[in-house]
Amino acid sequence: MMKNYHPIFNELFERYPELAPCAGDLVLAGELLEKGIREGKKILLCGNGGSAADADHISGELVKSFCRPRPLAAALGEKLRALDREKGETLARSLQGGIPAINLTGHIALSTAFGNDVDPYQVFAQQTLVYGAEGDILWGISTSGNAKNIYYAALVAQAKGMRVLGMTGKDGGVLKQRCDVCIKVPRTKTYEVQELHLPVYHALCLYLEACFW
Repeated sequence: MMKNYHPIFNELFERYPELAPCAGDLVLAGELLEKGIREGKKILLCGNGGSAADADHISGELVKSFCRPRPLAAALGEKLRALDREKGETLARSLQGGIPAINLTGHIALSTAFGNDVDPYQVFAQQTLVYGAEGDILWGISTSGNAKNIYYAALVAQAKGMRVLGMTGKDGGVLKQRCDVCIKVPRTKTYEVQELHLPVYHALCLYLEACFW
């Protein structure tokens, strides 16, 4: 019988019963992310192909409003108005609260330069080295769990005292060895794994939004 989890996770398992085996890791992932954000840390995201699109999707849900209003902090709004009454008012009414989430797959000039000059498999590792700090979270997405570039990034993250969250298919691959938490959805075909990754990360984004707004 399914345990009673946060309502957002309970709803996920009702809609996707096959994700029930991931419940424990999903809850741990939510706690890991929530703790990091409360400590003022940031999230670095990476993936390949469809998983790169997922990394971009996740950052989009976190940096701006997803399903709840995220009004700007009143004190910051007042500072904006004090600097410029008209335009500050516009910004104070429009800007939204967000969670610092950097999609490492979106830096095409850096990625192609480093890949050409050094090693394309180490691009995410280089970005993790530069952008990551102790306590930050590397969120790596690999359907097989064996993506070499994500494994390299996870090694750097561990060396820097960061935490690693993985999302993979059923086996977990080599990435699971480097993860503080690894959500292994119960499929092996790439497109089927990706189809289950989406509701998982949507649930995590909903959970984080509920925690802070």
